Amino acid sequence: MFGIHRSSYRAWRDRPTQLSETEQRLREQMKTAHELSNGSAGARTIARMVTAQGYPLSRYRATRRMQALGLVSSQQPKHRYTKAEQPRINIPNRLDRQFDVDAPNKVWAGDITYIWTGRRWAYLAIVLDLFARQPVGWALSLSPDSLLTKKALTMAFESRGEPKGVMFHSDQGCQYTSLFFRQQLWRYQMVQSLSRRGNYWDNSPVERFFRSFKMEWMPEIGNRTFEEAKYHITEYIIGYYSQFRPHTHNDGLAPRVVEQQYWNAQKTVAKNT
Repeated sequence: MFGIHRSSYRAWRDRPTQLSETEQRLREQMKTAHELSNGSAGARTIARMVTAQGYPLSRYRATRRMQALGLVSSQQPKHRYTKAEQPRINIPNRLDRQFDVDAPNKVWAGDITYIWTGRRWAYLAIVLDLFARQPVGWALSLSPDSLLTKKALTMAFESRGEPKGVMFHSDQGCQYTSLFFRQQLWRYQMVQSLSRRGNYWDNSPVERFFRSFKMEWMPEIGNRTFEEAKYHITEYIIGYYSQFRPHTHNDGLAPRVVEQQYWNAQKTVAKNT
């Protein structure tokens, strides 16, 4: 009735219910190779390692057995952004690499980076106050869209007491040039500035922040879960980077220390006045 030969059915019915001794040894070798690589080896690498131990194994057979054993490579795959087809908006580079700012809440810069979370990429949007290089807003999401950048901007705006007249600088990514995001800037009474196309030096402070985070704090093989990535990001931003990490731009002081010194000086001036 199902178009299956009787011999095929009998072969399936009489198949061994337990793994053969050879198959068990092969799977043990695969587990050992995966543990030896600290979980970073994929099917191709495991196949080569097991074959070198005298157990011939192709990458395709290794893939099927890795799925059966629940072995997953923690090595980060290559990342590719998708390009959105939208007209270019005419917003100048008002910042023009003038990264030295004389007070907080005058110029903020934003950008997005990608972070491995075990099985897929997540995207981190950051908002940096350029005065002391202090992160003032951030958001993590599985989608690199305008909602992500809007969440980071909202956190920055609310946590800094809703300042007015802030210049917000970013690259020309669709997350920052969309109508959805620009409407949010208009509501917050912010002035937008965009880097020149394809010129990451125009937003180098944020690029440097991402480099520091990935080199200093993120595990070499990436995070195992989305929740773990979120914890590491929060721990780095609120704890180490803001409160303790010396910054060359701040003459060796942490961002929060520099900002506190600024506000203390402002209180003294106001009191004397």
